[in-house]
Amino acid sequence: MQFSLWLALVGAGALISFTPGAGAINTMSNALNSGFRRSIWGILGQQAALVVHITIVALGVGLLVANSPVAFNIIRYAGAAYLVYLGVRQFLAKPSLDAESAQALRDEPRWSMFRRGLWVNLLNPKAIVFFLAFLPQFIRLDRPVLPQYLIAAATVIVIDVLVMWLFFAGTARSFQRFTRDARGQRVLNRIFGVLFVGVGILLATIH
Repeated sequence: MQFSLWLALVGAGALISFTPGAGAINTMSNALNSGFRRSIWGILGQQAALVVHITIVALGVGLLVANSPVAFNIIRYAGAAYLVYLGVRQFLAKPSLDAESAQALRDEPRWSMFRRGLWVNLLNPKAIVFFLAFLPQFIRLDRPVLPQYLIAAATVIVIDVLVMWLFFAGTARSFQRFTRDARGQRVLNRIFGVLFVGVGILLATIH
């Protein structure tokens, strides 16, 4: 991949990562509930989903999904339902002021956070369609394709990890003062619950 083309990919990848979405909401929620450092496990789950999406596009399966209304809608509505489920659960979550409950929340298993991050990004067919339109612009067919896709995948993933962890998870730190009392926790739970539900509804309704 040419250096100038790679720089363009870096710029586009950064712009995409900074665009708020379900992944950003999930990252901030994890950072608030489990702490800045442990939020990385949810982010890694989201990156695993990106690997799957990029692989699907590279293999040409993404084109089949994009052109199959049935397959697209099944994935779309499943993803929307999952986001709404996360939102309702967050909205109804009770404040945890006692030390034992708060510690249990912060000690959520790493695999649980990873798995939630994976499904949040995986059940988004629009990501497949987006990568289908986005990645080929940086791939030159007159050169070996596999190395180019590997470079593109590594670039997009590294950028997304940095943005999710250093920006969105880091931003969540400024909200931690609201978690010190029941009212603050309830407000944050409802805000993030509404955000999850809102993104889920957008996923289901926007074509």
